[in-house]
Amino acid sequence: MPKATVTLGPVDFGMTAVIRNHTLIIDEPASNGGRDTGPAPEEYLCISLASCTTATLKMYANRKQWKIDSLTVDVEKEATADGKNIFKRTLHIKGPLDEEQMNRLMQIANICPVHKILSQANTVETTFGN
Repeated sequence: MPKATVTLGPVDFGMTAVIRNHTLIIDEPASNGGRDTGPAPEEYLCISLASCTTATLKMYANRKQWKIDSLTVDVEKEATADGKNIFKRTLHIKGPLDEEQMNRLMQIANICPVHKILSQANTVETTFGN
């Protein structure tokens, strides 16, 4: 898996991320002291889940040769009182699909790689670099 590197810029909370040959902007909303020049880190979690779900569904539909006219995935994150997170995902799929196919796509959405990561207990190991 490629390494992501995030560097804090000269303005509070303005960050640049580089992964492979891609550069992304990260910032906090003004309400958190940022300038809102890009999505906040937690928002990238929502983007990751939505984009992974979209790609996984499209790959599956292509493999099955199911026609999808349009596919949009919405994800919102909510924090619970006990500190857990709930990712609310809504699938918007249009096309000549029957109920059985739609139910199967729901199952496939629930096995996308990012869904699996977010659904499991995870470990983060932190060290100092040179």
